[in-house]
Amino acid sequence: MLPVLENLALDLADNGILTITVNRPSKLNALSFATLDDLTQAMQLAQDDQRVRGIIFTGAGEKAFVAGADIAELAQLDESQARRAAERGQQVFCLIEESTKPVIAAVNGFALGGGCELAMACHFRIASENARFGQPEVNLGLIPGYGGTQRLTQLIGKGKALELMMTADMIKADEALRLGLVNYVVPQAELLDFTRQLLSRILTKAPLAVGLVIDSVNAYFDKERHGYQTEANCFARCCLSDDFHEGTQAFLEKRPAAFTGK
Repeated sequence: MLPVLENLALDLADNGILTITVNRPSKLNALSFATLDDLTQAMQLAQDDQRVRGIIFTGAGEKAFVAGADIAELAQLDESQARRAAERGQQVFCLIEESTKPVIAAVNGFALGGGCELAMACHFRIASENARFGQPEVNLGLIPGYGGTQRLTQLIGKGKALELMMTADMIKADEALRLGLVNYVVPQAELLDFTRQLLSRILTKAPLAVGLVIDSVNAYFDKERHGYQTEANCFARCCLSDDFHEGTQAFLEKRPAAFTGK
């Protein structure tokens, strides 16, 4: 039984795909502090529940994935509270980025501010044709605080990231695709089906290996870790796994592999 969360809708399909829908359509799914708490609970559940094999994030309705943070809440913060709020948001989004189960954002409209940051924390992004992306915080006298300055730079490069954050410009889905911010652009009516099909393909692969790909790639951007050494360690760990033996045996026997994630 999945928990009932005030700001998220959770749906677990028989194939192990957990769809997490930010469910505040009257606020264009803006990220309140309570929503961040719900996101934490949902990600902890996703990691702990053996039924969950992969995760999709999307937003309720057709207008917005997540249109930003809850500005009314931000306007009340003093310096100390603001720092804690940013650190809290960063912590939540790192749970998503560091998930060993694959996480895809199905971006179905506006992904602005905290919404763009949420999408970027996912392992990659599929956008509907009406999706719009941006980090407009400078319009409010702010900067991105939930990891946006770091992840946008990683994804599209320093020059373009600085331009988008300093001008607060929104970009359309086709521009996001050209810049490498998203992997695919599809009609909105096809967005969730396309994302589910792509995630289902990933779920046919060895779960341990998929998780260690995520860990190794994340190590590239972590100053505390050595990317090449992490890769070597993960490679060695794979070679000790049941999935490795099953995968190689299945290849030699010319049959589909039956992976167990062990």
